[in-house]
Amino acid sequence: MSPTPEAGLERSEVVLTALGHLDTPYQYGGTDATGLDCSALVQRAYREAGRAVPRTTRDQARAATRREGPPTPGDVVFFAINGNQIDHVGVYVGDGRFVHAPSARGQVRIEHLDNPYWAPRTRFAGHFFN
Repeated sequence: MSPTPEAGLERSEVVLTALGHLDTPYQYGGTDATGLDCSALVQRAYREAGRAVPRTTRDQARAATRREGPPTPGDVVFFAINGNQIDHVGVYVGDGRFVHAPSARGQVRIEHLDNPYWAPRTRFAGHFFN
């Protein structure tokens, strides 16, 4: 079943909003343009598309509808950085890339999922669309 035109617009809005935060400083617990953490970036991007999303990465992982197969632009991608617990999230933008707010090197940026650091830490993709 292909997505409705409305769903495509919502996904585009999520991607564009996330990309609009490129170079925003990372700030643990930050929720605005002066500083964001990874889950706040996701929450803000989905809010622009009219979707309510939980605040924390853990709650986002629980609430997301999991995707079977590769991610689609506008999906969220969850990672386990420290052990097996989901503790990081980003927005998939297409072409194997995602945007996220990492604490290392301290700003919102784009990375490749097949990067040797990210690939083994990727757990699943999902979304908050109906």
